[in-house]
Amino acid sequence: MAKTERQVFEGIKAYIDKQGKPYSAWYAGIASDAEARLFVGHNVSRTNDKWAYDQCIDNRGARNVEDALLKLGCDGGSGGGDQSSTYVYSYLKSLGTKP
Repeated sequence: MAKTERQVFEGIKAYIDKQGKPYSAWYAGIASDAEARLFVGHNVSRTNDKWAYDQCIDNRGARNVEDALLKLGCDGGSGGGDQSSTYVYSYLKSLGTKP
């Protein structure tokens, strides 16, 4: 179920903080299909990597959350996705992920 910007941001940030790694070790982005983007596009392992995603109410909210994560220091770049991109995702970069 879609959540507010604040709920999505706080949930993903709390997950990142719990892992104890710097924000710069994480990648953040938006997508219309978070699982395809994570597990195919970025080659994240479902079982061996650390990752999180959640759905915002709309694309504007997803972009705002992405921007907030990037401002914390996460890797990535704004401007990706399209109007259907309502999911915000993040993963801990590893040797197997892209980037």
